[in-house]
Amino acid sequence: MTMSMAGRRVLAFASSTSTPFLSLYQNANLLASPRLFSTLSAPSSEDGSFGHKFHKWHNGGGTFHESACIDSSALVEVGAVVHSESVVGPNVRISSGTIVGPSVTIAHSTKIGYNVALSNCCIGDSCVIHNGVCIGQDGFGFYVDGDGNMIKKPQILNVIIGNKVEIGANTCIDRGSWRDTVIGDNSKIDNLVQIGHNVVIGKNCLLCGQVGIAGSATIGDYVTMGGRVAVRDHVSITSKVRLAAVSCVTKDIKEPGDYGGFPAVSIHQWRRQVASRYQTPVRRNP
Repeated sequence: MTMSMAGRRVLAFASSTSTPFLSLYQNANLLASPRLFSTLSAPSSEDGSFGHKFHKWHNGGGTFHESACIDSSALVEVGAVVHSESVVGPNVRISSGTIVGPSVTIAHSTKIGYNVALSNCCIGDSCVIHNGVCIGQDGFGFYVDGDGNMIKKPQILNVIIGNKVEIGANTCIDRGSWRDTVIGDNSKIDNLVQIGHNVVIGKNCLLCGQVGIAGSATIGDYVTMGGRVAVRDHVSITSKVRLAAVSCVTKDIKEPGDYGGFPAVSIHQWRRQVASRYQTPVRRNP
């Protein structure tokens, strides 16, 4: 595998996706690294090769496909697999049991935990992906045809994760169908969060445990969601909104502020609703 061939493969994949993917890929400066292709020659069986196109990585003992582009400083631990045409940048750490699927890009200094599954995604610089995370699998999209059969909608786009994003254990982020799923820079996501296909989340957002965001929702910057918040599909939430735990957003939120309840309303209105529900009725003398 020569540098020009690998470069053409990666750029062809990036150009087939959305502009944010290409911008993030270019920001990673992965193709600019002279070390990126320094270890891609296929080793002989004496050097530890154990498959027709998969070989043992020199730093950590993991497995990589000969068409993958891996920086020589990257650590791929034993039991991890990097599949074809993936790009792994400098100082990336991929832990045991993790699968980096075809056409995945991981920018520099990102740490991937144990038993992570990555596909159809681009991950930015200095991210932390904790154990058991799944990124880039198909979203949940079906329709009923004229004969009453359940037909799967095509799920063909990607997940774009910005820089310095942290994703908690066993969180799932679906790939896009009509637009890429996007997680903005510096956003932090807790354990057991579900982010559906086509969701766009802005920068510096904070999502606590068991948050569920349905497909095609749009979340602004600096949005905080307490535990078990639910967001309906195709809903838009403006920037600088805070949602109390166990709230449910059923319609657009257009003004910054604090919200809570089911359906979510302004925090003051929600508190009045709760107070009135538990208020002791006043008894009047006959």
